[in-house]
Order: sequence, then structure tokens, then C-alpha cells
Amino acid sequence: MRRKDKELLDQKIVQEIFEKGNICRIAFSIDNKAQIVPVNYGYNDHKLYIHSAPRGSKIEWIRQNPKICFEIELPHEIITGEAACDWTTKYRSIIGHGHIRIEDHEEQKIAGLDIIMNAHGGDGTYEYNKRALGRMMILVIDIESYTAKQSGDW
Repeated sequence: MRRKDKELLDQKIVQEIFEKGNICRIAFSIDNKAQIVPVNYGYNDHKLYIHSAPRGSKIEWIRQNPKICFEIELPHEIITGEAACDWTTKYRSIIGHGHIRIEDHEEQKIAGLDIIMNAHGGDGTYEYNKRALGRMMILVIDIESYTAKQSGDW
């Protein structure tokens, strides 16, 4: 990281970013072409959980190259200044790398969906329609590395 003064090392705050972020942007590299997809997610035990249809571009890309980069941020704030170059942004973010895999077994889907539901305001475990479970899968990002940054007064 070039700006060590912005590096976020407090693991409590890093955990908060993982847990309170709403959108994860996943970057794929396919045939020397970059692709990025924003998704809702849940976080648990150093893994990101994503709900997905069983077919489509994401699934094809995962099968071609499961190595990914991801980005998560908390809501930011633009800080204005007297002159244009005095403006800045208050933010907290994480950029990481990992491998993404497809979970297609019913019990794994249920566990992943519970994590996602709880991340977005639910509380507990849920009952899921068996037919709906058959038409979806869970994607799991095994986080291998990340850096966290912040700027501004928090």
C-alpha cells in the first residue's frame, strides 16, 4: 500500500466493514478481459457468501477462472474545501483477493442464505422453499488476502 497513513490495521474496524458493507464488487479476469459484478453478500468466518442463479455470466466466469479480486466499502462522504484541490473523501474500504467456489448442496445453500439474511437485517434461521433452493446456488469467496483503508475523521 502506497499510503501507509491510510492503512487500517484495527481488526475490529476491519470486521465492521466486512459486516456492515452492503455491496461487494467482484472482479473477474476472463480471456484477458476484466469483468466486475456488484452483489449483495453475507460475511462469516473469513468468507463472503453470495446468492446466485445457477446459470449466467458469473457462473461461466467462475468455472473459467475462480481467482477473483473484491472490494467492499462503507458509505462515504465528500468533504468540500475552499479550492478544488482541497476537496477529499471520507471513506473506509477493503480490497481483497481470493478464490470463489460454487456450493450446490441443499444444506450449504441454507447455511449460506442464513448468513446473507442475517447480514441484511434478519435474525435467526429461516425456512426456504425447496423448489426455490433447487433454482439457485451459493457462491463462497474464500478470502486469501486483503488491505483495508480509511480516510477522514471517524
